[in-house]
Amino acid sequence: MQREQLANFLRRRRESVRPADVGIIEGPRRRTAGLRREEVAMLAGMSVDYVVRLEQGRSSQPSEQLIGALARALRLTDDERDHLFHLAGHHPPVAESAARLARAGLLRMLDLLGDVPAAVLSDLGEVLAQNRMGVLLMGDQMGFTGDRRHLAYRWFTEPDDHAQLPEERERHSRELVADLRATAGRRSGDPEVAAFVERLRAVSEDFRRRWDEHEVGVRRADRKTVVHPRVGPVLVDCETLVTPDQRQELLVLTAADAESRERLDLLRVLGTEEFPAESTPDR
Repeated sequence: MQREQLANFLRRRRESVRPADVGIIEGPRRRTAGLRREEVAMLAGMSVDYVVRLEQGRSSQPSEQLIGALARALRLTDDERDHLFHLAGHHPPVAESAARLARAGLLRMLDLLGDVPAAVLSDLGEVLAQNRMGVLLMGDQMGFTGDRRHLAYRWFTEPDDHAQLPEERERHSRELVADLRATAGRRSGDPEVAAFVERLRAVSEDFRRRWDEHEVGVRRADRKTVVHPRVGPVLVDCETLVTPDQRQELLVLTAADAESRERLDLLRVLGTEEFPAESTPDR
């Protein structure tokens, strides 16, 4: 771990990121050129004290998870992210692990969406990043571990947690499997995909039956109802922007009618107070 170089790099990058670049409104009395330490801490999900110690070269070695969170918070490019890993004394993520880090360009687009719920997902349905409205509408989807990181796994193994109208569940189950089937075909021979499918087949008879039907379909647009515990059902149109390698996508949810628009506006005002830590969205 190169503490002094790490501290210098983190300070330089923090000072070069404008608040607007990460969706933070600049107040009229703001004196800091870039981000404040507390803003970096908020974006990375760590304590302000730890960010201070990192920038002062007094911290213990940060974990790979913390380095990844800092890379997202500071909107680092792939090269900058790899450099940060080196300075922290870690090997940069290999291709499989790097695919689980949201691309810098998608993160910037996520910030620009502001009050529109949005998230960055992997092609296996893992939520890699969310904006504030995405968290308010769908819950914090980034704290899961193991196979529960994947939306399809939770959908078929935790049926009581479906935040969707009953009449939409059959269609959504079918589309989830068809989309995963398309990913498996595109990544033929990839052991990560094959192993995930086999594990899901082993724990869900419903998934196994649908998988054996061999339906294929890439989900590019959709309309669904998210049943929110505080504001009620919100009908949204779902649009996706897919990266050229098709490994990540930006999911954008917009209100499909006036009533849903009013409910999203109410949710924006209510904020996160007494908001449940976990709910299950769909993709």
